[in-house]
Amino acid sequence: IRGLFGQALKTNEFLQFAVLTGCLRVSKESIFTGLNNFEINSIVDIDHDEQFGFTDDEVMKLLSDYDRSERYPDVKEWYDGYHFGNADIYCPWDVINFAKKLVSDPSARPSAFWINSSGNDMVKRFVDKADQTTRDEIEKLVAGGFVEKQLRLDLTYDEIDNTIDNLWSVLFTTGYLTKIGEVKVPDSESYAYKLVIPNKEVREVFILQIQEWFKAVVAKDDDTMKLLSRAILDKDEKQIARQLNIVMSRMISILDTKAPD
Repeated sequence: IRGLFGQALKTNEFLQFAVLTGCLRVSKESIFTGLNNFEINSIVDIDHDEQFGFTDDEVMKLLSDYDRSERYPDVKEWYDGYHFGNADIYCPWDVINFAKKLVSDPSARPSAFWINSSGNDMVKRFVDKADQTTRDEIEKLVAGGFVEKQLRLDLTYDEIDNTIDNLWSVLFTTGYLTKIGEVKVPDSESYAYKLVIPNKEVREVFILQIQEWFKAVVAKDDDTMKLLSRAILDKDEKQIARQLNIVMSRMISILDTKAPD
């Protein structure tokens, strides 16, 4: 694809400029001349930050135009929460589809429009690769808390699976996480982002993938499940407790829906 872009963009005398959109950077040539010298506008830049989606005022006007202002709390809970540059942004695909649904059915429930338009493979890969520390961090996010991470915004597709830290970065750039602030890293000139799950729609994806991960872990541990089943049939309370502890130690526990104060 790099060759295609090079032919279409760099050597095309009929093209003045082009706009490429995506979640990851286009990989660059090495020391040889090629497709390079991009002007990058990422989701942390303030230039064009309101163009990534709908602002709060735009959402309220849209709902008002369709005489559905009373559904604003649902829209905010499910589709708001993204912080791009200095702007707070709603997912435009979700808002448009939900507004369309409300036209014919004023009592319609919110749906995961954006999430259902993709395979959510990135969250699955992230959960599958997570060690215990990362699982604890996922639990914290699902419960409504935040984690602090240094991110790489210059990642290309080939680098995604190199480290778990790279996957944190990709979850941020693809919209599964968003930032609520920055903190200076001690003894460094670098900064880390405070990351949260942006809204209810995305939170449901994390919970679903966690459940799928747990089912897969349990399915693989056939011996433990056989021992647990036998203990239940034998009414062996000590063995039941022992086997349940083994199972639960491999599970990401979801602590209700609220982070501890």
